[in-house]
Amino acid sequence: MEDMIQHYISTIESDIIRIRRSLHKNPELSNEEFATSALVQETLTEYGIEYRTGFANTGVLGIIKGNKPGKTVALRADMDALPIQETNTHDYISETSGKMHACGHDAHTAMLLATGYTLQNMRDYIEGTVLLVFQPAEENSPTGGSQQMMDDGVFDEFTPDVIFGQHVWPSLPVGEIGVRDGAMMGASDRFTVTIKGRGGHASMPQDGNDAIIISNQIISSLQTIVSRNVNPIESAVVTIGSINGGYRYNVIPDKVTLEGTVRTYKPEVKEKVKQRFHTIVQQTVEAFEGEVEIEYLDGYPATINTPKWAQQARHSAQKLLGEASTPNLDPVMAGEDFARFLEHYPGAFIWLGTQIEDKQEQKPLHDPAFKLNEKALPIGSSYMVNLAIDTLNTLSNQENGEVSE
Repeated sequence: MEDMIQHYISTIESDIIRIRRSLHKNPELSNEEFATSALVQETLTEYGIEYRTGFANTGVLGIIKGNKPGKTVALRADMDALPIQETNTHDYISETSGKMHACGHDAHTAMLLATGYTLQNMRDYIEGTVLLVFQPAEENSPTGGSQQMMDDGVFDEFTPDVIFGQHVWPSLPVGEIGVRDGAMMGASDRFTVTIKGRGGHASMPQDGNDAIIISNQIISSLQTIVSRNVNPIESAVVTIGSINGGYRYNVIPDKVTLEGTVRTYKPEVKEKVKQRFHTIVQQTVEAFEGEVEIEYLDGYPATINTPKWAQQARHSAQKLLGEASTPNLDPVMAGEDFARFLEHYPGAFIWLGTQIEDKQEQKPLHDPAFKLNEKALPIGSSYMVNLAIDTLNTLSNQENGEVSE
């Protein structure tokens, strides 16, 4: 079977690169993925794959029914780009000013299409159904596209027994797969705090109420949440990413706006940090006799893999790429909309090694100069084909009582 998978992947490999580069040149932001969605639909039609639309506006669901009865596995790829001006110089850079596929979603979409092509041609070997979930608006935190797709009934007709998502990962070499049992990525809340004081002349501070001074106290105090309120063996991050306020050198400002993010893994830690955040901000401002407006947005939950299916993902990777292909990794605090799928269905989120040849030049995700190694793309497609078939076989064995777990 592995030879057959590789045959179909090699047949479609040029399509993977072509589609990825076409999407990279024509990035679309969250909830604007109309051309991307159209390309996905055209390609699914070309490959003879049945599909449905009408999920979160631009979302698409491909459906591959195996010729043997069985369970259902879903594979997800996100489609949206970021509002970033690309600084690369290769010949397929973004042709849209201020928009870039800096997170690899162009590759995710291309790889899932190739995965679908291969599975469609291997229906005789599929025990059950494979769903191809092309999701919009992953970058649109805290709303996201996954919940919108589910609300629109993406799984009403075919309900997955297991769901997997794959993401390019620039810190892993090509040929390696990152997967963990349990926590994979963090919850990602965000906030905007507007501090209101009283303006005045810089030479007469007694007549004003300096919003910058109040902001300074808030920023310093917020850092005590992690150091003094969170158990040292747990994880949490409170980051102020933007400070805006002031008019000129000799004016005491009347308003400052702070924007930032809170990252956690455990729900109870998230709630603790959130509660302390509000208390510190409100009481600090009151102590300085100012006013404050707090906008706190609960973002994506933590991405928590189902251990059983993370182990399946690891086993499939090792079978395809060797025992050394799944190194031990720490989770990261970056957020991921796939977490909402995992709140409803068992499954796992997986990192695909895409490090470029000169790893010293490798830029991280969301960087204007982010690049990925296209040699990883056929590996990613081949891996997802193997994982889908392996998982359906495992589910079938369980159904037949052949597996004790």
